[in-house]
Amino acid sequence: MAVPKRKVSKARRDKRRSAVWKLDMPAFSKCPNCGELKAPHKVCGNCGYYNGVEVIRKNA
Repeated sequence: MAVPKRKVSKARRDKRRSAVWKLDMPAFSKCPNCGELKAPHKVCGNCGYYNGVEVIRKNA
């Protein structure tokens, strides 16, 4: 059975438990066509436009 050779210091233990390394919230940008929030460099899920061109036809 594995047994630690040395005590893990409080600083090392707390660094491991900290939330600094966890993922951040994804970035969002406004769609220039409809103003809805969308992921950058992706087709807008609301209106179907990307870079001023209708890529997906939406029934609205």
